[in-house]
Amino acid sequence: MQRTLAVILVLNVIVVGVKVVVAARTGALSVVGATVESALDAMNNVIAILLVALAARGPDDDHPYGHDKFETLGALVIVGFLSISCFELVRNAVTTLVHHEIPATPTAFELMLLGATALINILVVWYEQKRGRALGSALLLADAAHTGGDIFVTAVAFLSLWLARLGYPNADAWLTLIVAAVIAYSGYQILKVTVPILVDERGVDAEEIRRVVAAIPGIAGVPTVRSRTTASGMLFAEVTIRCDGALPVAAAHELADAAEAAIRTSIGAADVTVHVEPA
Repeated sequence: MQRTLAVILVLNVIVVGVKVVVAARTGALSVVGATVESALDAMNNVIAILLVALAARGPDDDHPYGHDKFETLGALVIVGFLSISCFELVRNAVTTLVHHEIPATPTAFELMLLGATALINILVVWYEQKRGRALGSALLLADAAHTGGDIFVTAVAFLSLWLARLGYPNADAWLTLIVAAVIAYSGYQILKVTVPILVDERGVDAEEIRRVVAAIPGIAGVPTVRSRTTASGMLFAEVTIRCDGALPVAAAHELADAAEAAIRTSIGAADVTVHVEPA
């Protein structure tokens, strides 16, 4: 997977570089916004590469629950970057509209460059979806979906430059507001995923775990259930079960093993800790 992510990162860096050139030559705010959105794709690739490398290390003495939250912290840094960029885009767009500032008229070459970045984005989406399905990687498929949003932003920026060539330079500021809204939505999507992980929101409905565990013969009750998930989708669960107090230790241990196996079978990848109490 790291090789796939490296190829995608190189393509995204090329897109960012080309958009930087077009933004510098035209001064179009919508192109600046499209550059920010592409830079987000590249940063996501870097975080994904680090996440895969960290996940390969597994838990250790200093990080017994693994290293997945490093990816979550990186995502929050990206949200900070997006927030500042979004604010500056809106501020500059409003200033341009108020003062009737007119950006430079783009050339056909600049339009061609921007259009080429959209073609690269389409290639990235196709390649990432293909590899994601082949590897069964939710990470690659999710990143491909986000890159699809970058194609829309690039199309808006292209429309802005095209309208400027037709004699409607003020369209750039209005379309920049649309680009800023898309960037803000991207930040919201990141927060919606990362905040629950940071605050240890429940990973699975407790009643679902209770139902699975209580169905095991010999378990009299499931009084306590706690769960949380990591960025990679690993579920950590702590479950307390009640059983006959006269049971031998070995039999109680077998019930605990059965509860762990039932949770993994029903829910998926999980690290389960089961505490046994006498009924």
